[in-house]
Amino acid sequence: MRYQISGKQIDIGEALQTHVKTELGASVAKYAGRPTEAVVVFSRSGHEHVCETTIHLSTGLTAQAKGHASEIYAAFDSCCEKMDKQLRRYKRRLKDHQRDRVEPVELSAAGSYILAPTEETDESALNHDNPVIVAEMETGIPSLSVGEAVMQMELAHAPVLVFRNEKHSGINVVYRREDGNIGWIDPRHTG
Repeated sequence: MRYQISGKQIDIGEALQTHVKTELGASVAKYAGRPTEAVVVFSRSGHEHVCETTIHLSTGLTAQAKGHASEIYAAFDSCCEKMDKQLRRYKRRLKDHQRDRVEPVELSAAGSYILAPTEETDESALNHDNPVIVAEMETGIPSLSVGEAVMQMELAHAPVLVFRNEKHSGINVVYRREDGNIGWIDPRHTG
């Protein structure tokens, strides 16, 4: 597994990097057989240290966890515990999908934009159809089953996930509804 361990305005020593690689590697190896990359970022928030970890699996799934503590090692250990718990909770689902999937998840390129609202409040501004584009970047759209898409959305703690449905290659969306349930949009089946 490839590691990217960094700090935001914090020096990360060799001892901490070794600790992260050893502990995270052992934790992930128990539950996910084919991790490809781990990104660990340490930062400070007031008097606390914060550790944010993202693990990319070869199946295309991404798991994220975040830990806080007054000591940097304790922040990592808290984050690692959350990651361990999350991967343990999804172990059976991960194994089922890995057994069915021989090849890694295929990603399609797509444009991703962040639009800025305008500060104007007059009537002509409300009908304005051209908001300012603040950021323009490329993102990947995974080719998944609906079950895998829901699992990916939950693992990433995302409110919504756009994916290409493996059954018919159409673009679909899963999202977390306000009532706590999961919504699934499949434009192909609209009447």
